[in-house]
Amino acid sequence: MSDNVRVSTLVAQTLAKLGVGHVFGVVGSGNFDVTNVLVQAGVPYTAARHEGGAATMADAYSRMSGKVGVVSTHQGCGLSNAITGIGEAAKSRTPMIVLTADTQSAAVRSNFKIDQDSLARSIGAVAERIHSVDSAVADTVRAFRTAVNERRTVVLSLPLDVQSGFAPDTLYTVRLQEPARLRPDPAAVEHLVELIQQAERPVFVVGRGGRGAKEALLALAEHAGALVATSAVANGLFNGETFNLGISGGFSSPLTAELISGADLIVGWGCTLNMWTMRHGRLISPGTKVVQVDVEDASLGANRPISLGVLGDSALTAADALALLKAAQPAPAEKYRTETNAVTIKQGSRWRDVDTADLSTSTLIDPRVLSRELDSLLPTNRIVSVDSGNFMGYPSQYLAVPDEFGFCFTQAFQAIGLGLYTAIGAAIAQPERVPVLGAGDGGFLMGISELETAVRLKLPLVCIVYNDAAYGAEVHHFAELDGSLDLSSVKFPETDIAAIARGFGADGITVRTLDDLEPVKAWVARFQAGSERRPLVIDAKIASDGGSWWLAEAFQGH
Repeated sequence: MSDNVRVSTLVAQTLAKLGVGHVFGVVGSGNFDVTNVLVQAGVPYTAARHEGGAATMADAYSRMSGKVGVVSTHQGCGLSNAITGIGEAAKSRTPMIVLTADTQSAAVRSNFKIDQDSLARSIGAVAERIHSVDSAVADTVRAFRTAVNERRTVVLSLPLDVQSGFAPDTLYTVRLQEPARLRPDPAAVEHLVELIQQAERPVFVVGRGGRGAKEALLALAEHAGALVATSAVANGLFNGETFNLGISGGFSSPLTAELISGADLIVGWGCTLNMWTMRHGRLISPGTKVVQVDVEDASLGANRPISLGVLGDSALTAADALALLKAAQPAPAEKYRTETNAVTIKQGSRWRDVDTADLSTSTLIDPRVLSRELDSLLPTNRIVSVDSGNFMGYPSQYLAVPDEFGFCFTQAFQAIGLGLYTAIGAAIAQPERVPVLGAGDGGFLMGISELETAVRLKLPLVCIVYNDAAYGAEVHHFAELDGSLDLSSVKFPETDIAAIARGFGADGITVRTLDDLEPVKAWVARFQAGSERRPLVIDAKIASDGGSWWLAEAFQGH
């Protein structure tokens, strides 16, 4: 290797050495060189059809793989095309790097000229840039450290004049210290243990920030007599546990909601206890104590009043609390972990196990009936991704997942159309699992260009399209407000999505009854035999549910 290399080469090689896992993008003249060097350095690359798709693929990949995903974009319009996906990642605190070209500082009249730093900051991302030839490695390492150590989405701009310059090859001086874990203040842990001892019906609600603390949290919950639940983004974390309530919030089954609202102590672990997870606070009964444990001080009490905020790593906090609790109370307490609750949780913590009337007709299938049947037909070793819309509770609650890495939920921005991108990124992160997408017709059609990407990658991706020929959330919301409103702006003629899917090279079937699912059995058989390597799109013509159970909860936040 020569003594001097192009800055674009140095940036790419530095990122590769730091351990980025996968790069997604759309290549233009501004990011051609840096992307190619990443590939040459051994970082896998997926070419998306749109930068917005690339951004969410990288987001989902980062969430499901535990590695840092990279988005590569052209300057100006390439970056702006990706903004919704970057905004979702930033709001979800996904460790991700957006590697984007930028115009030269002197090119003030370039058509590509935008204020990329301000654009990044406006959506909650961290704006970083390669400032000079001499600082290229330091700037790159700083961006990576921020992404990993602070769990932030970083937009790293590479001005064209800087990236084309030459710098000394200092690649092998790169070193990155592992992020330190934050141990809580002992006084805060003592207060937490006091509240646990005083409680008779404690419930632990764990979010994405607590996903790495599973064993410590289960040990503490068992000793404290607490039931456990998760936010939607941590769905699957406690699968198989007797006292697991499932998802807390809008997707909760009636039983889960009843038991959480019956708690006298709710502890959120790496969970912001936001309006969705707590149903705008209605899952918190009067007099219930609320505790939050988080590594970010600004999150403590951000969404609702709390009795105690503990600044600390969830696993370390749980371990410290368990040690104190065992010293004061050697034997585990029963409290909320009664035999009666164990039986009722097994019978009714998932909507799949709740009896509902079948709304199917001869031409439309009840989405709950559809989801139950697909849960039984599809392989259990799956990774489920969910788009946004009226339908979204069905795949979230009816399709079981094996663990917390089996469910990818890109919903912080509440943008429809991210589902297909999410499913592709998740599939690349977990290639040994069958990827499953739940989407509405509106969101699926919005992002359908990436179906070609799934076909090109030979992904055995099952796309369940809950097709009501409408933006269903708006239909039900505005119909409830005023039944005389003209809803033609959010209703559409019937679209043959299965035929469109076949045009992309995928398998496509139309489903109106359970009998129409027979081709799914054949597809699964081919997949299990190792011969099926292309997507299956299920265009399910669904009956109206009158507005899904979670919808009223969601619209209260608008």
